[in-house]
Amino acid sequence: MDKTKLRFIILTALIAAMCAIGSFIKIPVGVVATAALDSAPAFISAIFLPPIFAGAAGALGHIATGLTSGFPLGVFHIIIAVEMFIIVAIFAVMHRKGLHISKWIFVVIGNGVIAPLPFYFLISPAFYIGSIASLSIATFVNCLIAIVVMPVIKNVVQRVGVNA
Repeated sequence: MDKTKLRFIILTALIAAMCAIGSFIKIPVGVVATAALDSAPAFISAIFLPPIFAGAAGALGHIATGLTSGFPLGVFHIIIAVEMFIIVAIFAVMHRKGLHISKWIFVVIGNGVIAPLPFYFLISPAFYIGSIASLSIATFVNCLIAIVVMPVIKNVVQRVGVNA
């Protein structure tokens, strides 16, 4: 295994650990009991991790949130983890392409409105409708944290010379 790949794996594990720490900080938003500050570190990692690795950190972060919440949605948390992988990976691609406004709009709509869509069919339309506001609020809070922290991390990454 080359050093670059090993470095990305280690950074992904560190970001996933930060996501796990964020999973203990719950956002009281009502219907969905698993809203937490677990995705902000994954969004921030888009600065220095390739999309696949950033997405993996986001997926692991959600699994940690499910674990710390007692898995109220059961095995459906696996679906949410896959969705988080996709959302964070696309976010990282958009970040690399310089779509700095669009990436935030995508995340709020993707995580707040599109991601819970399978639960319209798997649980109930009422659950889906009830989760939109709470998930959008939780996503917005995670995004605000990332928006504040990303410029600082970007400066540090550039100063240190880390290349993704």
